[in-house]
Amino acid sequence: MKTQGYPTLKILFLEPFFGGSHKSVAKGFAAASRHEVTILSLPARFWKWRMRGAALWFVRQIQDISVYDLVFATDMMDLTDFKALAGTACPPAALYFHENQISYPLAPGEKRDFHLGFTNVVSAFAADLVLFNSRVHRDAFFETARNLIQKMPDARPSWMIEQVEAKTKVLYPGFDLPEGTPGPDKKEDPPMVVWNHRWEYDKDPEAFFRVMDRLYKKGIRFSLAVLGEQYTSAPRIFDWARERFRDRIRVWGYEPSAAAYRSWLCQGACVVSTAVQENFGISVMEAVALGCFPLLPDRLSYPELTPKPFHKEVIYADEDALEARLCTLLSAPDACQAVRQKLSAHARGFAWNRIILEWDGVIEDLLKKE
Repeated sequence: MKTQGYPTLKILFLEPFFGGSHKSVAKGFAAASRHEVTILSLPARFWKWRMRGAALWFVRQIQDISVYDLVFATDMMDLTDFKALAGTACPPAALYFHENQISYPLAPGEKRDFHLGFTNVVSAFAADLVLFNSRVHRDAFFETARNLIQKMPDARPSWMIEQVEAKTKVLYPGFDLPEGTPGPDKKEDPPMVVWNHRWEYDKDPEAFFRVMDRLYKKGIRFSLAVLGEQYTSAPRIFDWARERFRDRIRVWGYEPSAAAYRSWLCQGACVVSTAVQENFGISVMEAVALGCFPLLPDRLSYPELTPKPFHKEVIYADEDALEARLCTLLSAPDACQAVRQKLSAHARGFAWNRIILEWDGVIEDLLKKE
C-alpha cells in the first residue's frame, strides 16, 4: 500500500546505530516506502562515539549529496555537524527520535552527560522536521529540554524550544508482518509467557523474573520464551533465571530468523513488559499482533498505545498486580480470546503495510513546503 500521485523521492537514511529498533525501522521503511531510500549505517556499538563522530564518517561516504531530496537521520546523529560538513548542497533534513539523552533513565552508577543531551536539542533545532515515536516521548523530551537549558549559567536559548516544537510531529514506527501471518489462534500447553526485550537494565528483567519466580513457587503451569537482543553484556539475573527455570524454558536468547521469531510469538499466551524505559515498544506490538495477550505497566508509552477500553485488562499498577493478572490468565488462557483478537487487530495497524502511507505522506508534506 503506497501513496500515489507524487514524484518518487531520493531519501538518504542515516543510522549511526544499526541495531534493535533502529535497524528494524530503517530497513522496514526502506522496504515499504514508494520512494527510493538509501541507508548509510554504522554497527550498533559505541553509541556515545557514534553521536560524536558519525557525521564525519557519513559525509566521507557520500559522493554527491545534492542528488538526494531529503536526509532522514535518527537521534544518535549530530545533525548540526552533518549539515555543516555537507555544506549548502545538503537537502532538507528530518530527525527521528527513537530515544533521547536527556530523559533516558541512567544505568546504576552512571552520570548524565549533558553534552549528549544538548546535542539532541541542537540537532532538533537544525532539522527541518522533528519526529518522535510516541506522544509520551515527545512530551518528556520537551520537559527535560527546558530543564536542561535552565541549567545553563547564562545566555540561555529558551526561545529555541518553541521553534523546535513548531516543527514536531509524532510518527509511530512500523514492524514487518508478512501477508498471511497467523493471528491469535494456536497456543502452547502449558501457556507460554513471552519476554522479548533487549537484555538491559532499562527493561527491568529483575522485576519480570521475580514475578515468574513467585508463580513457579505457587505451582502455576507455564513455559517461557525469553527472546530479545543482547549487546556486550547482560544483567546477571539472566544467568540465575536460566538455571531457575530450566525445566520451563522453550527458547532462550536472540532469534536471528524473523520467521522463527514470529513463530515463537504466535505460540505465546501473553507478552509481558516490566520496562522503565520504552518510548514505543515494537517488540510488544509485534507480539500482540501475533496473538500474545499484553500485560504492560501503567507508565511510558503503553497506556498511549493500548485502546482505553482495554486498559483494565492490559495495564497493571505494580508487581503484585502483574502476578495476579498472570495467575488468572495462565489458569484460563482461552477466557480472554475475544479481547485478544481485538488487541491483535489493533496492533496490526502498526505493520508497515498499514502505516507506510503516513510515513510517506509526512515526508511529502515537508518537501511540498520547501
